[in-house]
Amino acid sequence: MYEHLKIEERGMVAIMTISAPKSLNALNSTILKEIGEYLDEFDTHRFRCLIVTGDGEKSFVAGADISEMATLGPQQGEHFGKTGAEVFRQIETLPCPVIAAVNGFALGGGCELAMACDIRICSDNARFGQPEVGLGIIPGFSGTVRLARLVGMGMAKQLIFTGKNIKADEALRIGLVNAVVPQAELMDKAMELANQICANAPLAVSAAKLCINTEYDMEAEEAIAFENQAFGMCFSTEDQKNGMQAFLTKGKCEFQGK
Repeated sequence: MYEHLKIEERGMVAIMTISAPKSLNALNSTILKEIGEYLDEFDTHRFRCLIVTGDGEKSFVAGADISEMATLGPQQGEHFGKTGAEVFRQIETLPCPVIAAVNGFALGGGCELAMACDIRICSDNARFGQPEVGLGIIPGFSGTVRLARLVGMGMAKQLIFTGKNIKADEALRIGLVNAVVPQAELMDKAMELANQICANAPLAVSAAKLCINTEYDMEAEEAIAFENQAFGMCFSTEDQKNGMQAFLTKGKCEFQGK
């Protein structure tokens, strides 16, 4: 169905693998289009978590495709950046959690893709960076936005202005990733985390994601009011009724997403 995506389904977890080995999974217009199409069709009722990873043991996504970008003018460049930003925003706003399993190079657009995900787990050989200034451009898929929010403005400026790559342990230290594991254990760790998420009430998880994403830029009073409303809505679900009843009777609840 897709030229550069491999899709796997494991119970309530979907795995999307970006596969363009010759270019170390670099993102071009075709791959971005395919990711957008997959997300458009993503069944959030069937799947409670999405894992995003790269094909092979060397690269998650090595960046955007420079051979394509080298031919672009200003308007074409803006359109290419907008395309990537819109696809990554789809990932960020997907109702279910998205885990990036970073299995190697996550540079430029690859780092930006990882940052669009909710949680980032990486292998010990992973490398992160925004090297765009060394090519005469800036991060174009919302990297200047998300990096500062994740690691702070000072560290984001250092990484972007220098264009230097950092290793997995440094990415963990600055808060860019949630965990570092041996490469052989990466997908098992990602699946373990995904299954922990899937065991919880999916409507509540989705509401929590929406709150965290939406409230980030709000004033405190507005953010608290938004959370209050989402909290109240949870009490209209069968999952809330069943989950609390199971707790009170010391039983186990199988959440149905209703």
